[in-house]
Amino acid sequence: MREVIVSMLFFAFFGGIDIYAFQAVRVACQKVGKNKKKIIYAIYWSVSIFALLGFLGFIFRIGQVPHSFRGVFSAIVLTGYLTKLFIAFFVLADDIRRFTLWVKRKLNTSPAKSEGGKGTPITRSQFLAKSGLLVSAIPFASMVKGVLHGIHDYRIKRVRLSLPNLPDSFVGKTIAQISDIHSGSFFGLDEVRKGVQMLMAEKPDVVFFTGDIVNNKAEELDRFLEVFSEVKAPMGVYSILGNHDYGDYVRHWTAEDREKNMVHMVRNQQEMGWDLLRNENRTLKIGNDEIAIIGVENWGKGERWPKYGDMEKAYKGVEDKPIKLLLSHDPSHWSHEVIQKFPDINVTFSGHTHGFQFGIRAPGVQWSPVQYVYDHWAGLYQHQNQFLYVNVGFGFIGFPGRVGMPPEITLFELAKT
Repeated sequence: MREVIVSMLFFAFFGGIDIYAFQAVRVACQKVGKNKKKIIYAIYWSVSIFALLGFLGFIFRIGQVPHSFRGVFSAIVLTGYLTKLFIAFFVLADDIRRFTLWVKRKLNTSPAKSEGGKGTPITRSQFLAKSGLLVSAIPFASMVKGVLHGIHDYRIKRVRLSLPNLPDSFVGKTIAQISDIHSGSFFGLDEVRKGVQMLMAEKPDVVFFTGDIVNNKAEELDRFLEVFSEVKAPMGVYSILGNHDYGDYVRHWTAEDREKNMVHMVRNQQEMGWDLLRNENRTLKIGNDEIAIIGVENWGKGERWPKYGDMEKAYKGVEDKPIKLLLSHDPSHWSHEVIQKFPDINVTFSGHTHGFQFGIRAPGVQWSPVQYVYDHWAGLYQHQNQFLYVNVGFGFIGFPGRVGMPPEITLFELAKT
């Protein structure tokens, strides 16, 4: 029943966009011959119906279609519908205008004025429809650029963390964070290696990876082991699991399948030399000075996200450390448990949101549709003396592109207040 409702809403929304965008196509084809017009219309609706049926099939069979194929298909469909959405907006504006004029005519008995008088080359309706087609070229070009260039346009974000009680030996030390690699989505090795080399060129003292190294299965990481084994740091590379790393999204898997997947996941991280923290902690020492690193398994707000995290277990044994750094994949964990029950956690490092892989991120301006779902979705946040940093991710999933939300490598410099 749920799938039927989802399907109906899906077709109603996207079908509505198709219908409205088609009105602009009709206007643009007014001077086209009858036979050519039929061909254009047939192509438009054939592609639209194929896209809707195909995309709907992917939604209900996630994990059964190769990610590379689903990614390319998703890019084409989403680019097409975002473009149509802009066209539909102009057509809707014209419908509202014409409806308003119709109401005025009904209320006013004086003769109605014609839209276009003598010598007028184009009506308002034609102008709006063609304007929609023209303006839609902007999101179309942005989406294409996001696919061809955006997914490997790695950027380094530099953040200074000023912490009370930071031991003197750790002042000036650097921590690099990457998150949400989603290795099953990548197409090639060379571009990914460039991002790793950019990270290593910063020579961080410590590296944190905050979850989602695969999409569904641990085997997705196999062909990237050599690349990510290059991620090294003098004081260690510490990682945690994200919601995608448990194999929970693969249909028809048994409990035994998931256990084998987890064994494979742990083995891969060991082979790379990463220290996977599963509700555990580690102590970093420089001389007599110490700070704690706490790694908790995935904990997300709501029923949709798994709650394998056990903060009590992960926290045990580091109560007396002057600085506590927490790795927790989902940023909702910070606001719904960490700051409420663990006020001495100095900084929480998260990922998960990807910044929706779409938005605006510039000095003084930060916007993405994901902000209507997550209160904390990108960058640095503070509650009293506690900080949260949300990394928007190194990789991608679903739509194989990033528009205005480039993949991120974060470099933190530790300072003392």
